[in-house]
Order: sequence, then C-alpha cells, then structure tokens
Amino acid sequence: MLAIIVVAAVWLAIAVVKWLFILAVAAALIWLLFALRRRMAWRGSSRDSQAALRPLLTAVDAIAFGTMTGMRTTTARRLVFVFAGALVAAIAAGVALARTSTPSIGTGVVVIRTNLGLQGGAAAGTGMVLTSSGEVLTNNHVIRGATLVRVVIPGTKHVYTARVVGYDLLDDVAVLRAAGASHLKTISTAAAVKLRVGQAVRAVGNANGTGRLLSARGSIIGLHRSIVVNDDAGGNARLTGLIETNAALQPGDSGGPLLSTAGKVIGMDTAASTGVLSTAADSYAIPIGKALTVARQIVDGHSTARVHVGTTAFLGIQVQSQGGGGLVVAGVVPGGPAEAAGLQAGDVITSIDGHAVTTPRSLTSYLLTKKPGTTVTIGYTDPLGGGRTASVTLGSGPPQ
Repeated sequence: MLAIIVVAAVWLAIAVVKWLFILAVAAALIWLLFALRRRMAWRGSSRDSQAALRPLLTAVDAIAFGTMTGMRTTTARRLVFVFAGALVAAIAAGVALARTSTPSIGTGVVVIRTNLGLQGGAAAGTGMVLTSSGEVLTNNHVIRGATLVRVVIPGTKHVYTARVVGYDLLDDVAVLRAAGASHLKTISTAAAVKLRVGQAVRAVGNANGTGRLLSARGSIIGLHRSIVVNDDAGGNARLTGLIETNAALQPGDSGGPLLSTAGKVIGMDTAASTGVLSTAADSYAIPIGKALTVARQIVDGHSTARVHVGTTAFLGIQVQSQGGGGLVVAGVVPGGPAEAAGLQAGDVITSIDGHAVTTPRSLTSYLLTKKPGTTVTIGYTDPLGGGRTASVTLGSGPPQ
C-alpha cells in the first residue's frame, strides 16, 4: 500500500511540474503577442502624424505609400498568427505529454508462477525487473521444468505470460520476457559496491508462495562461499562466489533481491543451508554483478557450454542413475520423441551420438547443445539385455 501511495505522489508531482511549465510558456507567448500589438499601434500613430505635416503627395507616391503600409500590415498580421500558432502548439504538446505520461508499475520485484505440466504440479518464486518492457531476472531452478510461466505484479491486476529467454544451469540464472509488458518499475542495483561481513541486508520475496512480497532482515556473515545443492533429477550442482547471510529465507523467495540498507540490490537470493530455499538461518545469494553478467549474455543471444539461449530440445524421458553405468529410463512422456522412437521404461541408455552417458546431468548437458528438430542417435539396452540404437528427432520442451 505504501509503495502505491509513493508512486501516486511521484506521478502527481511530475504532472504538476509539467503543467507549471506549460503555463509559463503560455504566459511568455501572450506577453510577446501584446508587445507586438503595442508596437504595431505606435507605428500606425507615428505615420498618421507625419502624413499631417507633409505636403500633398502625388498620385504615384500615394500609391507607393499605400502599398508599403499594406505590406507592413500583412507582415505584422503574419507574425501575430505565427505567435498564436506557437502558443496553441505549445499548449497542445504540453497537454498531450501530460496525458501520455504513465507512472511506473510495481516496485521492480515480481512474483513468478509456473505450471509443471509434465509433472502435474505448480511452483512459485520471485523475480527482478531489468527493463520496463518486461525482462525479468530469476533463478533457473524457479522456472525449471515449467510448461507455463506467469509474471505477476504484486498489489496490481497486471499478470503477464512469460517466455524463457535463456538460462545458465551451473550459475542458476535465468532471464524471462513478459509478453506485452510496458512501464514496469525496474530494480536499482549496486553491483560495484564493496560488501563486508556484518553489513545489514534485507531479503525480499514471495515467501511460501503467498503472492505477497515479504522481507527478512539479517546481515552478511560470509563472502565468496561455495555450496552444493541437489536438483530434481537426482544430481547436484556446485554454486560458487556466493554471499552468505543469516536472513531467514522461505521457499518462494528464490530469485528475489538481497538489498543493502540504501535499498540497492546487491544479490539474488538463491539457496539456504538445508537445500534450495528451505527455512534456515544460513542463506545464500548470487552477487548481482555476476547475475547481471550472465543475464546480458543471455539477452545478447550468446550460447555457450554453460548458457542456453532459446527453446530447449526435448527427449521426453525420465531417467535415473544406476550403479552399473548408464541411465535407467524411469518413464516415457506419452506422445513424446522417445516414445515415437520406440524407447520404453526399463531400457538403459548408454550413449547419445556415441558419447557415453553416466549421469542425468551428462545427458541434459549434451541435449542443451542441440536445437529442437535435431536428430540424435540413442544407444541403449532393452530389459532383456539386447543392445539397440534409436534415431530420435528432438522436440521442444520446458527449460532444464
């Protein structure tokens, strides 16, 4: 409510300043107009006095004098019209500017809601607005597996469908683009500020997925930290260079800002000591400078072995590691590429395009180098132990 009042007050102040400027311009032009008219009147009376003192003019001279007077009168009238036109144009431009000026929407922090169509579930997180046209920064794990992503501006009726521009699995960074968004309030960052242990901070996020932005206060208790977090595929990822705080984060805070006492974003809340954002005393944030570097790479369209840009290639299987090597197919998506190629639950995938796969992460990493529509060769053994291969044309699926 306070944020809405502040935004309304700022908008009102801007509108008042604009109207004062318009009135000042109008007053100046009106003064010039009256000054011109007084000058015209003085010139007319002067000519009348001079004519009374002169002898009679010849017919030719009279005609010439009349012509000159007509020309001067016409020129003066044109100047009057020019000033009047300028006055009208200035007022019209000012009115149009005042009417088209739109206050920024939101606070720069948004709620992210996702549908996990393949798992039959839903999830929630937080994001930070990078551009007024709807580019949003968040964690990759917030949108992983999402078949539908929505960006919600808390405290308003603004809800946007978003697409995933790209993501970095290893750094846990993703960028979204909210379709049709405009005039969004953006975050203010302090990437170059030197951080110190003991510095007071405040984490803001969609705590417990309620759709409301709540704060958790604390202080920095460590810098350049490294942690290992588990992922949904049974693997793990190592995050490095993190800010450690004692702000008690909740599930749903992922992707939200870690703020300095000046209200500047210094980090992106990412994980807690008991896993990916479960309630805990020790919490971790990605330094905002690092997150923005990855975000710029994604927006610029630069794919690498770490950064994936664009739609995600989709095989359509769920796999699990096994002790003897290879990946056991735990499930096949009905109607997906793998099912169409003849793969089924119980098969053990041993290679893809001749590259051995031993962990879910190795399979995912290889698929992220491919585009939807690409054909790959899967090497596998069936439940009876027979070696087989299958050509699979990759589909388009959710982010990984």
